[in-house]
Amino acid sequence: MGSVSLKVGDGTARFKRATLCSSAVNLLMILSVLTTNLFALYAFNYSPTHHHHNLNSHKNISLISEHVSQILREIDSSQRKLAKMEKELLGYDSIDISRPNIASELKLYLQHHQLPLGKDSRTGITEMVASVGHSCEKSTDLLSQYMNYKVSGSCPDDWSLAQKLILRGCEPLPRRRCFAKGGSKLGLLKPFPLSLWSSVVDNKVVGSWSGYGCKGFDCLSKKKLSRECVNCFDLAGVENQRYVKSKGKNDFLLDDVLGLGSGGIRIGFDIGGGSGTFAARMAERNVTVITNTLNVDAPFSEFVASRGLFPLYLSVDHRFPFYDNVFDLVHASSGLDVGSKVEKLEFLMFDIDRVLRPGGLFWLDNFYCANDEKKGVLTRLIERFGYKKLKWVVGEKVDAATGKSEVYLSAVLQKPARG
Repeated sequence: MGSVSLKVGDGTARFKRATLCSSAVNLLMILSVLTTNLFALYAFNYSPTHHHHNLNSHKNISLISEHVSQILREIDSSQRKLAKMEKELLGYDSIDISRPNIASELKLYLQHHQLPLGKDSRTGITEMVASVGHSCEKSTDLLSQYMNYKVSGSCPDDWSLAQKLILRGCEPLPRRRCFAKGGSKLGLLKPFPLSLWSSVVDNKVVGSWSGYGCKGFDCLSKKKLSRECVNCFDLAGVENQRYVKSKGKNDFLLDDVLGLGSGGIRIGFDIGGGSGTFAARMAERNVTVITNTLNVDAPFSEFVASRGLFPLYLSVDHRFPFYDNVFDLVHASSGLDVGSKVEKLEFLMFDIDRVLRPGGLFWLDNFYCANDEKKGVLTRLIERFGYKKLKWVVGEKVDAATGKSEVYLSAVLQKPARG
Protein backbone atom coordinates (compact mmCIF):
# COMPACT_ATOMS: atom_id res chain seq x y z
CA MET A 1 0.00 0.00 0.00
CA GLY A 2 2.92 2.28 0.67
CA SER A 3 5.22 4.06 -1.70
CA VAL A 4 8.94 4.61 -1.69
CA SER A 5 10.61 7.89 -2.44
CA LEU A 6 11.64 8.17 -6.07
CA LYS A 7 13.80 11.21 -5.58
CA VAL A 8 17.05 9.76 -4.35
CA GLY A 9 19.74 7.21 -5.04
CA ASP A 10 21.27 5.18 -2.25
CA GLY A 11 20.29 4.75 1.38
CA THR A 12 22.49 7.63 2.58
CA ALA A 13 20.87 10.12 0.25
CA ARG A 14 17.45 8.85 1.20
CA PHE A 15 18.19 9.43 4.88
CA LYS A 16 19.51 12.94 4.29
CA ARG A 17 16.67 13.88 1.94
CA ALA A 18 14.06 12.61 4.33
CA THR A 19 15.67 14.62 7.15
CA LEU A 20 15.70 17.76 5.01
CA CYS A 21 12.04 17.38 4.01
CA SER A 22 11.03 16.60 7.59
CA SER A 23 12.82 19.74 8.79
CA ALA A 24 10.99 21.81 6.19
CA VAL A 25 7.65 20.33 7.25
CA ASN A 26 8.40 21.04 10.92
CA LEU A 27 9.45 24.62 10.14
CA LEU A 28 6.27 25.21 8.14
CA MET A 29 4.15 23.85 10.98
CA ILE A 30 5.92 26.09 13.52
CA LEU A 31 5.40 29.18 11.34
CA SER A 32 1.74 28.28 10.89
CA VAL A 33 1.20 27.90 14.63
CA LEU A 34 2.99 31.18 15.38
CA THR A 35 0.95 33.04 12.76
CA THR A 36 -2.29 31.60 14.09
CA ASN A 37 -1.46 32.55 17.68
CA LEU A 38 -0.45 36.09 16.72
CA PHE A 39 -3.72 36.66 14.86
CA ALA A 40 -5.71 35.24 17.74
CA LEU A 41 -3.83 37.37 20.30
CA TYR A 42 -4.39 40.48 18.23
CA ALA A 43 -8.06 39.75 17.71
CA PHE A 44 -8.94 39.12 21.33
CA ASN A 45 -6.85 41.97 22.75
CA TYR A 46 -7.98 44.60 20.26
CA SER A 47 -9.39 47.59 22.12
CA PRO A 48 -10.88 50.49 20.02
CA THR A 49 -10.89 54.08 21.39
CA HIS A 50 -14.36 55.14 20.12
CA HIS A 51 -16.88 56.40 22.67
CA HIS A 52 -19.98 54.70 21.32
CA HIS A 53 -20.18 51.30 23.06
CA ASN A 54 -22.63 49.59 20.66
CA LEU A 55 -20.72 50.71 17.61
CA ASN A 56 -17.45 49.53 19.14
CA SER A 57 -18.95 46.12 20.01
CA HIS A 58 -20.19 45.69 16.46
CA LYS A 59 -16.79 46.62 15.08
CA ASN A 60 -15.08 44.22 17.51
CA ILE A 61 -17.30 41.34 16.38
CA SER A 62 -16.62 42.14 12.74
CA LEU A 63 -12.89 42.32 13.33
CA ILE A 64 -12.87 39.05 15.26
CA SER A 65 -14.89 37.34 12.51
CA GLU A 66 -12.46 38.63 9.90
CA HIS A 67 -9.44 37.47 11.90
CA VAL A 68 -10.98 34.05 12.50
CA SER A 69 -11.64 33.70 8.78
CA GLN A 70 -8.05 34.67 8.05
CA ILE A 71 -6.80 32.14 10.61
CA LEU A 72 -8.90 29.40 8.97
CA ARG A 73 -7.52 30.36 5.54
CA GLU A 74 -3.97 30.17 6.94
CA ILE A 75 -4.63 26.74 8.41
CA ASP A 76 -6.16 25.49 5.14
CA SER A 77 -3.21 26.82 3.15
CA SER A 78 -0.73 25.20 5.54
CA GLN A 79 -2.53 21.86 5.29
CA ARG A 80 -2.38 21.98 1.49
CA LYS A 81 1.34 22.79 1.60
CA LEU A 82 1.96 19.96 4.07
CA ALA A 83 0.03 17.49 1.90
CA LYS A 84 2.04 18.55 -1.15
CA MET A 85 5.35 18.17 0.70
CA GLU A 86 4.26 14.77 2.02
CA LYS A 87 3.50 13.57 -1.50
CA GLU A 88 6.88 14.81 -2.72
CA LEU A 89 8.60 13.11 0.21
CA LEU A 90 6.85 9.81 -0.43
CA GLY A 91 7.40 10.02 -4.16
CA TYR A 92 3.78 9.80 -5.28
CA ASP A 93 4.25 12.22 -8.16
CA SER A 94 7.94 11.88 -8.93
CA ILE A 95 7.62 10.01 -12.25
CA ASP A 96 6.25 12.34 -14.88
CA ILE A 97 3.98 10.04 -16.91
CA SER A 98 3.10 12.91 -19.25
CA ARG A 99 6.54 12.70 -20.83
CA PRO A 100 6.70 11.47 -24.44
CA ASN A 101 7.59 7.85 -25.19
CA ILE A 102 6.24 6.57 -21.85
CA ALA A 103 4.66 3.15 -22.31
CA SER A 104 0.87 3.17 -21.92
CA GLU A 105 1.07 0.21 -19.53
CA LEU A 106 3.39 2.19 -17.24
CA LYS A 107 0.96 5.12 -17.26
CA LEU A 108 -1.91 2.78 -16.38
CA TYR A 109 0.01 1.07 -13.59
CA LEU A 110 1.11 4.34 -11.96
CA GLN A 111 -2.36 5.87 -11.87
CA HIS A 112 -3.82 6.54 -8.42
CA HIS A 113 -6.90 4.49 -7.57
CA GLN A 114 -9.38 6.01 -5.12
CA LEU A 115 -10.80 3.65 -2.52
CA PRO A 116 -14.49 2.91 -3.31
CA LEU A 117 -15.67 3.86 0.19
CA GLY A 118 -13.42 6.87 0.66
CA LYS A 119 -11.00 6.97 3.58
CA ASP A 120 -10.08 3.64 5.15
CA SER A 121 -10.72 3.85 8.90
CA ARG A 122 -7.92 1.44 9.82
CA THR A 123 -5.04 2.73 7.69
CA GLY A 124 -6.13 6.31 7.05
CA ILE A 125 -5.42 6.09 3.31
CA THR A 126 -7.82 7.36 0.65
CA GLU A 127 -6.16 5.92 -2.46
CA MET A 128 -4.04 3.02 -3.61
CA VAL A 129 -0.66 4.05 -4.98
CA ALA A 130 1.50 1.81 -7.18
CA SER A 131 4.67 0.62 -5.48
CA VAL A 132 7.82 1.15 -7.53
CA GLY A 133 11.46 1.55 -6.59
CA HIS A 134 12.80 4.92 -5.45
CA SER A 135 15.41 5.07 -8.23
CA CYS A 136 13.06 4.24 -11.09
CA GLU A 137 12.87 7.93 -11.94
CA LYS A 138 16.53 7.82 -12.98
CA SER A 139 15.85 4.93 -15.34
CA THR A 140 12.49 5.98 -16.78
CA ASP A 141 13.48 5.09 -20.36
CA LEU A 142 14.51 1.56 -19.36
CA LEU A 143 11.42 1.22 -17.17
CA SER A 144 9.20 2.27 -20.08
CA GLN A 145 10.98 -0.28 -22.28
CA TYR A 146 10.28 -2.94 -19.65
CA MET A 147 6.59 -2.01 -19.66
CA ASN A 148 6.31 -2.08 -23.46
CA TYR A 149 4.74 -5.47 -24.26
CA LYS A 150 1.62 -7.05 -25.68
CA VAL A 151 -1.14 -7.25 -23.08
CA SER A 152 -2.21 -10.88 -22.43
CA GLY A 153 0.61 -12.07 -24.67
CA SER A 154 3.99 -13.60 -23.85
CA CYS A 155 6.39 -11.41 -21.92
CA PRO A 156 9.51 -10.38 -23.87
CA ASP A 157 12.78 -12.18 -23.18
CA ASP A 158 13.97 -9.24 -21.10
CA TRP A 159 14.97 -10.75 -17.76
CA SER A 160 18.38 -9.08 -18.09
CA LEU A 161 16.68 -5.69 -18.51
CA ALA A 162 14.60 -6.33 -15.39
CA GLN A 163 17.67 -7.31 -13.40
CA LYS A 164 19.54 -4.23 -14.64
CA LEU A 165 16.71 -2.07 -13.31
CA ILE A 166 16.77 -3.89 -9.97
CA LEU A 167 20.52 -3.43 -9.61
CA ARG A 168 20.05 0.28 -10.32
CA GLY A 169 17.70 0.54 -7.36
CA CYS A 170 14.47 0.35 -9.38
CA GLU A 171 12.95 -2.17 -7.03
CA PRO A 172 10.23 -3.31 -6.72
CA LEU A 173 9.45 -3.38 -10.42
CA PRO A 174 5.88 -2.70 -11.59
CA ARG A 175 3.60 -5.64 -12.25
CA ARG A 176 2.94 -6.60 -15.86
CA ARG A 177 -0.06 -8.07 -17.70
CA CYS A 178 1.79 -10.67 -19.76
CA PHE A 179 2.67 -14.36 -19.37
CA ALA A 180 6.18 -15.15 -18.19
CA LYS A 181 8.22 -17.40 -20.43
CA GLY A 182 8.12 -21.08 -19.46
CA GLY A 183 9.16 -24.45 -20.78
CA SER A 184 7.39 -25.92 -23.79
CA LYS A 185 6.75 -29.20 -21.92
CA LEU A 186 5.58 -30.12 -18.46
CA GLY A 187 8.74 -31.53 -16.91
CA LEU A 188 8.68 -34.29 -14.32
CA LEU A 189 10.24 -33.20 -11.02
CA LYS A 190 12.32 -35.52 -8.89
CA PRO A 191 10.79 -36.15 -5.46
CA PHE A 192 12.05 -34.42 -2.36
CA PRO A 193 14.60 -35.00 -0.80
CA LEU A 194 16.14 -36.77 -3.81
CA SER A 195 15.93 -33.46 -5.68
CA LEU A 196 18.37 -31.79 -3.28
CA TRP A 197 21.44 -33.43 -4.83
CA SER A 198 20.24 -34.52 -8.25
CA SER A 199 21.92 -32.99 -11.26
CA VAL A 200 19.65 -30.48 -12.95
CA VAL A 201 19.28 -30.83 -16.71
CA ASP A 202 19.28 -27.69 -18.84
CA ASN A 203 15.69 -28.04 -20.03
CA LYS A 204 14.48 -27.89 -16.43
CA VAL A 205 15.38 -24.19 -16.41
CA VAL A 206 12.16 -22.50 -17.49
CA GLY A 207 13.79 -19.13 -18.03
CA SER A 208 16.13 -18.16 -20.82
CA TRP A 209 19.88 -18.72 -21.09
CA SER A 210 20.15 -15.52 -23.13
CA GLY A 211 22.63 -13.08 -21.69
CA TYR A 212 24.83 -15.75 -20.08
CA GLY A 213 28.28 -16.76 -21.25
CA CYS A 214 27.41 -20.39 -20.54
CA LYS A 215 24.42 -22.01 -22.24
CA GLY A 216 24.22 -25.09 -19.99
CA PHE A 217 25.04 -26.43 -16.54
CA ASP A 218 27.97 -28.51 -17.81
CA CYS A 219 29.71 -25.25 -18.61
CA LEU A 220 28.67 -23.59 -15.33
CA SER A 221 29.86 -26.48 -13.17
CA LYS A 222 33.46 -25.71 -14.15
CA LYS A 223 33.25 -21.96 -13.56
CA LYS A 224 34.27 -19.71 -10.69
CA LEU A 225 31.44 -17.18 -10.78
CA SER A 226 32.25 -15.49 -7.48
CA ARG A 227 34.04 -16.12 -4.20
CA GLU A 228 30.97 -17.98 -2.95
CA CYS A 229 30.39 -19.88 -6.20
CA VAL A 230 33.45 -21.87 -7.18
CA ASN A 231 32.04 -24.93 -8.99
CA CYS A 232 28.85 -24.37 -6.97
CA PHE A 233 26.72 -26.03 -9.70
CA ASP A 234 28.72 -29.25 -9.47
CA LEU A 235 26.54 -31.04 -6.93
CA ALA A 236 28.54 -34.27 -7.14
CA GLY A 237 31.88 -32.55 -6.53
CA VAL A 238 33.21 -30.06 -3.99
CA GLU A 239 29.77 -28.56 -3.42
CA ASN A 240 28.63 -31.85 -1.90
CA GLN A 241 31.18 -31.45 0.93
CA ARG A 242 30.20 -27.95 2.03
CA TYR A 243 29.08 -27.53 5.66
CA VAL A 244 29.77 -31.19 6.49
CA LYS A 245 33.55 -31.28 5.94
CA SER A 246 35.94 -28.51 6.93
CA LYS A 247 38.81 -27.36 4.72
CA GLY A 248 40.10 -24.82 7.25
CA LYS A 249 39.42 -23.13 10.57
CA ASN A 250 37.05 -20.64 8.94
CA ASP A 251 34.74 -23.42 7.73
CA PHE A 252 32.27 -24.16 10.52
CA LEU A 253 30.41 -27.46 10.48
CA LEU A 254 26.66 -27.14 10.19
CA ASP A 255 25.77 -29.45 13.07
CA ASP A 256 28.17 -27.59 15.40
CA VAL A 257 26.45 -24.27 14.62
CA LEU A 258 22.96 -25.70 14.98
CA GLY A 259 23.94 -26.99 18.41
CA LEU A 260 24.50 -23.40 19.52
CA GLY A 261 20.93 -22.35 18.76
CA SER A 262 18.92 -21.27 21.79
CA GLY A 263 15.45 -22.81 21.60
CA GLY A 264 16.26 -24.68 18.42
CA ILE A 265 16.60 -23.67 14.78
CA ARG A 266 13.45 -24.08 12.65
CA ILE A 267 13.47 -21.38 9.95
CA GLY A 268 16.35 -19.41 8.44
CA PHE A 269 17.30 -16.86 5.81
CA ASP A 270 20.37 -17.23 3.56
CA ILE A 271 21.62 -13.95 2.04
CA GLY A 272 23.42 -14.41 -1.28
CA GLY A 273 22.89 -18.16 -1.14
CA GLY A 274 24.25 -19.05 -4.58
CA SER A 275 23.04 -22.43 -5.82
CA GLY A 276 21.18 -23.19 -2.58
CA THR A 277 23.51 -25.71 -0.93
CA PHE A 278 23.18 -24.15 2.52
CA ALA A 279 19.39 -24.43 2.28
CA ALA A 280 19.74 -28.02 1.04
CA ARG A 281 21.85 -29.04 4.04
CA MET A 282 19.39 -27.36 6.37
CA ALA A 283 16.44 -29.09 4.65
CA GLU A 284 18.11 -32.43 5.42
CA ARG A 285 17.83 -31.38 9.08
CA ASN A 286 14.17 -30.33 8.80
CA VAL A 287 15.00 -26.62 8.83
CA THR A 288 13.27 -24.37 6.27
CA VAL A 289 15.59 -21.79 4.69
CA ILE A 290 14.75 -19.05 2.19
CA THR A 291 17.62 -18.38 -0.22
CA ASN A 292 18.08 -14.80 -1.38
CA THR A 293 19.76 -14.65 -4.78
CA LEU A 294 19.91 -12.84 -8.10
CA ASN A 295 20.60 -14.35 -11.52
CA VAL A 296 23.98 -12.69 -11.96
CA ASP A 297 26.06 -14.79 -14.42
CA ALA A 298 23.81 -17.85 -14.02
CA PRO A 299 20.14 -18.87 -13.48
CA PHE A 300 20.53 -19.25 -9.72
CA SER A 301 16.85 -18.81 -8.91
CA GLU A 302 15.69 -21.55 -11.28
CA PHE A 303 18.45 -23.87 -10.07
CA VAL A 304 17.51 -23.38 -6.40
CA ALA A 305 13.84 -24.00 -7.19
CA SER A 306 14.67 -27.15 -9.16
CA ARG A 307 16.22 -28.55 -5.98
CA GLY A 308 12.89 -28.15 -4.19
CA LEU A 309 14.06 -25.08 -2.27
CA PHE A 310 12.69 -21.55 -1.85
CA PRO A 311 14.49 -18.84 -3.91
CA LEU A 312 13.85 -15.17 -3.15
CA TYR A 313 14.71 -12.92 -6.11
CA LEU A 314 15.75 -9.75 -4.29
CA SER A 315 18.75 -7.44 -4.07
CA VAL A 316 20.33 -6.72 -0.69
CA ASP A 317 19.51 -3.02 -1.17
CA HIS A 318 15.81 -3.85 -0.74
CA ARG A 319 14.19 -3.97 2.69
CA PHE A 320 13.65 -7.64 3.52
CA PRO A 321 9.93 -8.47 3.01
CA PHE A 322 9.60 -10.20 6.38
CA TYR A 323 8.10 -9.18 9.69
CA ASP A 324 10.21 -8.43 12.77
CA ASN A 325 11.86 -11.19 14.84
CA VAL A 326 10.78 -14.12 12.65
CA PHE A 327 13.97 -16.04 11.80
CA ASP A 328 15.92 -18.35 14.07
CA LEU A 329 19.03 -18.02 11.93
CA VAL A 330 20.41 -15.64 9.28
CA HIS A 331 23.33 -16.87 7.19
CA ALA A 332 25.50 -14.60 5.04
CA SER A 333 28.94 -14.60 3.45
CA SER A 334 30.73 -12.07 1.24
CA GLY A 335 27.39 -11.32 -0.39
CA LEU A 336 26.95 -9.05 2.62
CA ASP A 337 29.52 -6.69 1.10
CA VAL A 338 27.65 -3.66 -0.26
CA GLY A 339 30.65 -1.57 -1.31
CA SER A 340 32.59 1.15 0.43
CA LYS A 341 29.66 3.04 1.98
CA VAL A 342 29.59 2.36 5.71
CA GLU A 343 26.03 3.71 5.97
CA LYS A 344 24.74 1.16 3.46
CA LEU A 345 26.24 -1.67 5.49
CA GLU A 346 24.63 -0.20 8.62
CA PHE A 347 21.20 -0.15 6.97
CA LEU A 348 21.68 -3.78 5.92
CA MET A 349 22.86 -4.92 9.34
CA PHE A 350 19.94 -3.21 11.07
CA ASP A 351 17.54 -5.00 8.71
CA ILE A 352 19.21 -8.34 9.47
CA ASP A 353 18.85 -7.59 13.17
CA ARG A 354 15.20 -6.68 12.63
CA VAL A 355 14.18 -10.02 11.08
CA LEU A 356 16.27 -12.14 13.51
CA ARG A 357 14.53 -13.16 16.73
CA PRO A 358 16.12 -12.55 20.15
CA GLY A 359 18.36 -15.52 20.86
CA GLY A 360 18.63 -16.25 17.14
CA LEU A 361 21.95 -16.80 15.39
CA PHE A 362 23.70 -14.64 12.81
CA TRP A 363 26.23 -16.79 10.96
CA LEU A 364 28.81 -14.76 9.08
CA ASP A 365 30.43 -17.36 6.85
CA ASN A 366 33.86 -16.63 5.31
CA PHE A 367 33.38 -12.90 4.82
CA TYR A 368 36.18 -11.62 2.60
CA CYS A 369 38.10 -8.75 4.23
CA ALA A 370 39.77 -6.81 1.44
CA ASN A 371 41.90 -4.94 3.98
CA ASP A 372 42.26 -4.26 7.70
CA GLU A 373 40.04 -1.19 7.41
CA LYS A 374 37.19 -3.30 6.02
CA LYS A 375 37.58 -5.82 8.81
CA GLY A 376 37.71 -3.05 11.40
CA VAL A 377 34.56 -1.35 10.11
CA LEU A 378 32.60 -4.61 10.15
CA THR A 379 33.93 -5.59 13.58
CA ARG A 380 33.01 -2.24 15.15
CA LEU A 381 29.57 -2.36 13.54
CA ILE A 382 28.86 -5.86 14.87
CA GLU A 383 29.98 -4.87 18.36
CA ARG A 384 27.47 -2.00 18.38
CA PHE A 385 24.62 -4.52 18.29
CA GLY A 386 25.76 -6.22 21.49
CA TYR A 387 25.66 -9.75 20.01
CA LYS A 388 27.23 -12.57 22.01
CA LYS A 389 30.24 -14.02 20.17
CA LEU A 390 29.76 -17.80 20.15
CA LYS A 391 32.40 -18.31 17.46
CA TRP A 392 34.86 -15.77 16.02
CA VAL A 393 37.69 -16.77 13.67
CA VAL A 394 39.90 -14.59 11.47
CA GLY A 395 41.95 -16.71 9.09
CA GLU A 396 43.81 -16.61 5.81
CA LYS A 397 43.21 -18.51 2.59
CA VAL A 398 45.30 -18.68 -0.56
CA ASP A 399 43.45 -17.66 -3.70
CA ALA A 400 43.91 -20.44 -6.25
CA ALA A 401 43.91 -18.04 -9.18
CA THR A 402 46.34 -15.38 -7.90
CA GLY A 403 48.29 -17.32 -5.27
CA LYS A 404 47.85 -14.41 -2.86
CA SER A 405 46.88 -14.83 0.78
CA GLU A 406 43.46 -13.34 1.64
CA VAL A 407 41.87 -12.61 5.02
CA TYR A 408 38.43 -14.01 5.91
CA LEU A 409 36.20 -13.55 8.94
CA SER A 410 33.81 -16.25 10.15
CA ALA A 411 31.58 -15.80 13.19
CA VAL A 412 28.47 -17.11 14.88
CA LEU A 413 26.73 -14.39 16.88
CA GLN A 414 23.66 -14.54 19.10
CA LYS A 415 21.18 -11.67 19.14
CA PRO A 416 20.49 -10.37 22.65
CA ALA A 417 17.06 -9.73 24.14
CA ARG A 418 16.39 -6.00 24.29
CA GLY A 419 13.83 -4.38 26.55
